[in-house]
Amino acid sequence: MEQLIIHGGAGILEGKTAEAQKMHESLCTIWEESFEVLKKTGSAQKAVIHGVRMLEDDPIYNAGTGSKLQADGQVRMSAALMDGINNRFSGVINVQNIRNPIEAAELLSKEKHTVLSADQATEFCLNNGFSNYDPITPVRLQEFEKKCAGIHGTVGAVALDKEGRIFSGTSTGGIGCEIPGRVSDSSTVAGTYSSAKAGVSCTGIGEQITQQGAAVKIVTRVEDGITLQDSVAKVIQESDSFNYLFGMICLDSKGNFEVGKTSALNEVYYAYHDGEKIRTFLN
Repeated sequence: MEQLIIHGGAGILEGKTAEAQKMHESLCTIWEESFEVLKKTGSAQKAVIHGVRMLEDDPIYNAGTGSKLQADGQVRMSAALMDGINNRFSGVINVQNIRNPIEAAELLSKEKHTVLSADQATEFCLNNGFSNYDPITPVRLQEFEKKCAGIHGTVGAVALDKEGRIFSGTSTGGIGCEIPGRVSDSSTVAGTYSSAKAGVSCTGIGEQITQQGAAVKIVTRVEDGITLQDSVAKVIQESDSFNYLFGMICLDSKGNFEVGKTSALNEVYYAYHDGEKIRTFLN
């Protein structure tokens, strides 16, 4: 059974109807195109990479083009890809001057050393055919000049293909105005994780996701025989005791999906198909 779920981050859009509608339409389009890739290629990996790449290319999201600026006025991006069947995690941390960090994570999945950071990650990408690219947009520059720091911003996707392969991918531009070099959860197994049984991509406050080990904890519980629904609920319950603020999208090997969030979080901006229509955070 093929299945796909994507997210464009989390936060508060109360009173911003136009922005919410724009994000809804974007998520629907990206889900449709990515699911078509899943159907045509039969590859969960290709569907996840395609979906995350489209999310990175839409400046409404804080990933790739439209990433937020760190305190020194530089954009540093992170992304990860997890192959659940082969237990293969790859990613980049604080990479700069490229368009699609998820493609860097894909490239590193073929290497012996699968996670690179900072200048070395950027150098690796540019030495392997990536074009030099400036992801800063006028909106993000204006936010930086006004010292508008956020608390989170992430995109992600999880897919299951007919062969039973589960892939998850996550990409982020950080939170904005953070200490230069801050490491988010997105490029760790706390925020992006898959096995043969389930896959997860998280969004929210990265430090809290990392402290909770959210993604890997959910997947491990599913592997131990707990249902996906109960695994997500347990992590949410544990996290609520600390008043943590994050959410996640999840799939299991049977095609079941879950969108979870802590009580402190307003919304996860997601899209999936329920068998009748595409569902998003607006419906």
